[in-house]
Amino acid sequence: MNKHERQNHRPAAPHSLAQGSSLAREIEAELPELPTQVIALEDAPPLAPRAPLTKDEVRAILASLMLAMFLAALDQTIVATALPTIARQFQDVSSLSWVITAYLLSSTAVAPVFGTLSDIYGRRAMIIASLSLFIAGSVVCALAPSLPVLIVGRGLQGLGGGGILPIVQTIISDIVSPRERGQYQAYFSGVWVAAGIGGPVLGGVFAEHLHWSMIFWINLPLALAALALLLPKMRKIPVFHRHREVDWLGGVLLMAASVVFMLVLTWGGNRYLWLSPAILSMVGASFALAVSFVWHAGRADEPFLPLRLLSGSVVPFAILAGSCALGAMTGLTVQLPLYYEVVYHLSASQAGLALIPLAAISTCGAAIAGKTMARARHYKRVAIVGDFVAATSGAALALTTLPLWGLLLLLSVFALGLGTTFPITVVSIQNAVQRSQVGTVTGGMNFFRSLASSFTVAAMTAILLTALGADISLAGERHGVVNSIPAADMIAAFRYVFGAAAAMMACAMLCMVTMEERPLAGPATRSVEMAE
Repeated sequence: MNKHERQNHRPAAPHSLAQGSSLAREIEAELPELPTQVIALEDAPPLAPRAPLTKDEVRAILASLMLAMFLAALDQTIVATALPTIARQFQDVSSLSWVITAYLLSSTAVAPVFGTLSDIYGRRAMIIASLSLFIAGSVVCALAPSLPVLIVGRGLQGLGGGGILPIVQTIISDIVSPRERGQYQAYFSGVWVAAGIGGPVLGGVFAEHLHWSMIFWINLPLALAALALLLPKMRKIPVFHRHREVDWLGGVLLMAASVVFMLVLTWGGNRYLWLSPAILSMVGASFALAVSFVWHAGRADEPFLPLRLLSGSVVPFAILAGSCALGAMTGLTVQLPLYYEVVYHLSASQAGLALIPLAAISTCGAAIAGKTMARARHYKRVAIVGDFVAATSGAALALTTLPLWGLLLLLSVFALGLGTTFPITVVSIQNAVQRSQVGTVTGGMNFFRSLASSFTVAAMTAILLTALGADISLAGERHGVVNSIPAADMIAAFRYVFGAAAAMMACAMLCMVTMEERPLAGPATRSVEMAE
């Protein structure tokens, strides 16, 4: 029944009320229908407003979120040093790499899932779900009687760990204004550094002096403490999520495409040659699944990951810039230990210590960018300058041969510039979308960053092997790489690796230049405008 028909069939009413009702309906009938999206404004109030959080409550929430993120970061580094002990107990080396791969695959695939679901069912439900999955996976791993069960447990852990990061970043956006948010992102970067440094040490200590299962049992008290600290305060956090139908088909297509693509990057050049039938078939399958996802997302009423979120003048450039920065950092972190051992004759532990500047100094860059965002209107300039410094340092590494102290100094400068990219891109992405879609876009951002990191590691490995004389492109046995590599050959080969890192940072700089710089809401906005 349309509006005019409803007028003809309205019930009787007192004379005065009937006249007012009739007039209102006539006016309503003359108005054009407005799109429902109009009510979902960038600055729309929360669906369930709460009393303002005190500083102590914000600190308590941030502390619990940092603890939750530390769990996810720790489990990506603590297991590696315990793998030899695990292999000896289960007497199985052939499948040992799956202990790492299972976590990587599942955590990457579910990042957009948890981000989207947090916009539908709320942050509280999803942080409970992710931490519960993480705890369950940790228990399965600790009690695993065989390596296959341990691999299953690691996959379950990854399902929880992959959801922790986007939900934590989304909760931060709910309680901290965009202008202040960059400072807190720097703190969370420090959590990753602490996990990267402490994880391998703890894993080695547990495996050598206690039992390897302790690397999983330690997760239980930490996860329960994070929940105990966070859940009582979650009721005071504003609610921005919107209940809607879940596009499960779109989610399955996206996860399937990402898992197959990650397997290509994991197996290519290792288990199978790059142009082998198995790898080519998987590339085709991943491409077909990705095309199916795009086709479905373009036709669904409520797509799992709306394609329009990935368009515009902010989100695609910020995602690409952050992906290039994280990919360059991850790729160098994986490749540099070999360079240290062959060129500078460092031991494995010394090579690990030599990686600290690359990780730790990047946190200083993130802190500088966060402070700048809180005070300056043109906040993206610090990331443009930082990316330029990183690209220049990477080019210098590619063109010169330095003593160890000189290499570490240039890597520190590279990391300082690189670190400025992370808070700028995260906050810019979240600031560019509606509040009810922050979880979705944050999950998508982490998803693409993980794919970029895996792709960069595979690409840099291929570059290094090719420069050292390995035939990695054609079917047949590889040749040219031997156990003893001359230092001169390694130096020459790494020029291409450093050059690739410099090119990625140059790409990040161009993205930051192109990205629109939208105003950031926050308490410092008025003072910034008056100052300029």
